Amino acid sequence: MSAGAHTADASSTSHGGRRPLVVGNWKMHKTVAESVAFAQALRDAHAASHAAEVVIAPAFLALHATHGVTYDAAIGLAAQDVHWETHGAYTGEVSAGQLHHVGCAYCIVGHSERRHLFGERDEDVRKKVTALLAHHITPIVCVGETLLERDRGETIDVVLREVREAFLGLDASALDHVVVAYEPLWAIGTGRTATPADAQHVHAAIRTLLVSLAGAERAARIRILYGGSVKPDNAAALLAEPDVDGALVGGAALDVQSFVAIVAAAR
Repeated sequence: MSAGAHTADASSTSHGGRRPLVVGNWKMHKTVAESVAFAQALRDAHAASHAAEVVIAPAFLALHATHGVTYDAAIGLAAQDVHWETHGAYTGEVSAGQLHHVGCAYCIVGHSERRHLFGERDEDVRKKVTALLAHHITPIVCVGETLLERDRGETIDVVLREVREAFLGLDASALDHVVVAYEPLWAIGTGRTATPADAQHVHAAIRTLLVSLAGAERAARIRILYGGSVKPDNAAALLAEPDVDGALVGGAALDVQSFVAIVAAAR
């Protein structure tokens, strides 16, 4: 399934015509066998009538095997990271071309764990975005502020800088094929979450910036996800906000029933 196919699907229901997108980021969890078993259970539990597009992001080792389960089940496949070079002496890295050939339609880039644990810079995120677009993979660009930045009142400045830097130099038409995910660092894995109003405030600011980068018509089509301790009991309220077009789910995506409940909350 190509990134273009997903982009074409993004204008089918609510949120100004943007189809909700729910992505499960498994991080460094699940063996290949466990990933396949989860994908099979998700395939069985996932009703095609759900409004949301569903994507899972297993570890690199499980991508090929998981794609064998999901490719015909209306479940998309994402990678958790990528290197910006096409090939070369980059031990331990994976290229966009390699991801394309195992069936990835999406790839997460700029996740806070990559930025803060591994020193990933805005420039690195931008190069990864460019590499993914060249291989017809939709980047899910993560942005978000630390607790200190939030307490200083710098949330909007930080988030908009990260969005702007990620798309610097791209033609406006390239933004037809991107997703943005707002993940406040203080809410990832902590049990804390932004209120729906907080999330909407930041998402609306992101969309306003996207208007300046790509024009109003394109900006209205770009999906902006919320991530940060999204769970079945808070998903519906978050996803009801007009500019919250889905969720990037961490811990709650590791259990099939929990993840399906979040998917069902997207309308």
